[in-house]
Amino acid sequence: MSTRARPAAALPTAAPPPAAAYRFSSDPRSAAQARKALRHHLRTWRVNSELADSAELLLSELVTNAVRAQASADSEVGVGVRFAWAGGHLRLEVWDASDELPVMKDAEEDEECGRGLVLVDALASCWGVDRVGTGKTVWAELLAEAAVGDASASCRTQVQAPAQAPAAAPQGP
Repeated sequence: MSTRARPAAALPTAAPPPAAAYRFSSDPRSAAQARKALRHHLRTWRVNSELADSAELLLSELVTNAVRAQASADSEVGVGVRFAWAGGHLRLEVWDASDELPVMKDAEEDEECGRGLVLVDALASCWGVDRVGTGKTVWAELLAEAAVGDASASCRTQVQAPAQAPAAAPQGP
């Protein structure tokens, strides 16, 4: 071994980045692409399977709503997605160029659509909508079991939301 060589164990390991952002086309397949990207980061962050399953469902609903909203806006702009993990809080954000705010509906039993925000409301610790320069960001937060008992933690302060729409981000994992 060379005198300059160092054993691999001596190399520092990089911590996974606490947030990731992506831009997808305004296409129904974007929900599946966003879930794939989220799964990659959840494994990196070692998020447990129950929380991961809920996060995937919520992200899928939010991206699907954003794609549908884009039908009435500029579909060339696409949909921005951001996930952040900090202190047991997982924040999911989906941006679209539509100014139309999401509305929670009471869907009838035989209706195929209209339950997305009901699911988001039921599964998320909190959720909301922030208007940005052009369009809006719909966000939802989930708490890991360890963070659920932290009554002093406010959803809005644990993982900060971006002040504006996501900049051009990678197109997927």
